[in-house]
Amino acid sequence: MKISQITFTRFVAALAIVISHFNKDLFLYKIPYVSEVFLRANVGVSYFFILSGFIMIIAYHRKERIAYADFYRNRFARIYPLYVGGVILYLITRYSGFNWLNLILYLSGLQSWIPGKALVLNFPGWSISVEFLFYVLFPFLYNRYYSRNNKSIWVIAGTIWLTTQVFSNLYVHSSWYEGPHTESHELGFYFPLLHISEFLAGNFAGLLFIKKSVRKNYDIEIIVLVMAILLSLIFIPLNFHNGLMAVFFIPLIFLISRNNGRLTSIFSLKPLEYSGEISYAMYIVHIPVLYILRAALASAKYDFSNDIVFLIYIPVLILSSALLYETVEKPLRNILKSKTKH
Repeated sequence: MKISQITFTRFVAALAIVISHFNKDLFLYKIPYVSEVFLRANVGVSYFFILSGFIMIIAYHRKERIAYADFYRNRFARIYPLYVGGVILYLITRYSGFNWLNLILYLSGLQSWIPGKALVLNFPGWSISVEFLFYVLFPFLYNRYYSRNNKSIWVIAGTIWLTTQVFSNLYVHSSWYEGPHTESHELGFYFPLLHISEFLAGNFAGLLFIKKSVRKNYDIEIIVLVMAILLSLIFIPLNFHNGLMAVFFIPLIFLISRNNGRLTSIFSLKPLEYSGEISYAMYIVHIPVLYILRAALASAKYDFSNDIVFLIYIPVLILSSALLYETVEKPLRNILKSKTKH
């Protein structure tokens, strides 16, 4: 089952994260209210985690049982080559923080488990470290609970989600939290166990989706949800990073996937769908591409403002991501799929 219109939303989330990691003197941060949205655009990672859980169910829901070896092989082919490619590109211009321990932690996907190490080397990789946990768990969850329609998992998932939200919002106001760029921040924001609820929320949305077959025009509802998300980021001072935004993201994913209105016609346009296909490459290499671009401009003695650098950077990033998608991600995925079939 392919849901073309949901693919484009991955690009939107990735682009929001890219902007949130750019210099804060960018023109977008000088616009009232818009700046508040991008300052909290790290919730795009939460969207990725929830959407990942949703897509896993859509991809495998017709199977009675998932074969562990085939699943891990496919996930490895989909994620790992570009994950390694990101750190290779990073090391072209950045050596700060490099040592063999950090490299081992990054390559093994264990960095997010260790506060103080979550952001080593190509720091967007912290979220892929969390995704590795999801992939380890999913075949077990599917075989034990989802395929058997065992509803006890939702009691467990609901408890985990509620506990996570209470802890996350109390933690940032406690004496244990020392602010950004500290080990306490990495524990509260990047520790994998605090993100399990997001993946489970996506699984729940996926199971609900495959049981409900009604398709109709949800354009208005989708626009209302998007506005609610933006207003929440601007005006509600809660910690949305660890899954609280699921209250909006789950219905948003569900309605976009079921929508047959004008928005679906737009989101399903081939260029927009393709932008979603390259979104993983865009996310995992956006920091090293930025470093390489800045180094290239500096060596050519171009002294552009950050606004001009940004306008150059975005098309360069998109083109680089498309190239990596076509030459690395897609070919390896197809090779592994063909081996799995045989």
